[in-house]
Amino acid sequence: MTTPPNGVHGAVDTVDRKILTLLMAEGRLPNNVLASRVGIAASTCLTRVRNLRQRGVIRGVHADVNLEALGRPLEAMVSISLQASSRSRIAQFREYLGSLPGVLDVYFLAGRNDFMVHVAVADPGTLRDFVVENLSAVPDVAMTETNLIFDHVRPTAEHVLDA
Repeated sequence: MTTPPNGVHGAVDTVDRKILTLLMAEGRLPNNVLASRVGIAASTCLTRVRNLRQRGVIRGVHADVNLEALGRPLEAMVSISLQASSRSRIAQFREYLGSLPGVLDVYFLAGRNDFMVHVAVADPGTLRDFVVENLSAVPDVAMTETNLIFDHVRPTAEHVLDA
């Protein structure tokens, strides 16, 4: 038997999938409501959710924040390629990217680009300053490419779990 990725052990059965589907749609469901919707006892539901957390299947519960309401309506994906001589500093660069203001997500990639960074900022000037001052000015960076995000669609939980 092979070990599942990222330390996740054990199968996810139909009941676990129902729990995950509901929690992905509404992460703050009280246990008794969750249990009722899944059709299991509250104690069983609590045990299953704890087990899913312990196994690393559930990594956290997050708020879906309206960035425009926070004054950050402009979102972009910035691709970054590092200099060949910078390969030994990939971990440090990843941490650096995660510490920058406006960064929502950092992805380490295989392929033409080394990183993809999802940012949200107030306006085009702030985006330009972010790229120029925090990325292009860094000697380890060979190239950046910025793509504006017009819209974002999050698939339904069922779609994600059935993939």
